[in-house]
Amino acid sequence: MGALAPVATFFAGHPIRIGGAAALLLVLAALGWYLGSPLFIRTYTNEPLPAPTTSAATSQPSAATVTSAPTGPRVLVMGELGYVDSIHNGKGPVRIVELGGERFVRFEDVAITNAPDVHVYLSRETGGKWTETTSLYLGALKATNGSFNYELPAAIDLASYKSVVVWCRAFRVLITWADLT
Repeated sequence: MGALAPVATFFAGHPIRIGGAAALLLVLAALGWYLGSPLFIRTYTNEPLPAPTTSAATSQPSAATVTSAPTGPRVLVMGELGYVDSIHNGKGPVRIVELGGERFVRFEDVAITNAPDVHVYLSRETGGKWTETTSLYLGALKATNGSFNYELPAAIDLASYKSVVVWCRAFRVLITWADLT
């Protein structure tokens, strides 16, 4: 009890000190939960690849209409999610697929480490490198586990993009990436 005696006398009869210490503990616990909980929380989704859309110009039935029927998905490029370190990593395939004239970045049966404020980019660089000005922002990470899609704008030149990057904005750290080949 000798080591705790100074602490006990510091708080004895001082409700403001006790309240301040309690508030500090709550703030530290909340901060610890914010920083640490994403490592333990997993989110799941199983989003199918969107159904191909048919052309709106089908008012004239002809042989061309029959031959332009939607086809199955065609993989344009693909890669595997990479290992950054024991805390930041992912595994599973990432593909860019074309379906009915639309292109999608497809995460298929992936497992990605969670973190706060995680976002997905299409990068012009490889190896997990990217810059905000030259990369294409796809959106917030939809889930840490499962399969999901990000639609790509029709006007982008896919040949200039070399990788998909998963980035934590809150801590400015790479979570995982997939070089596309």
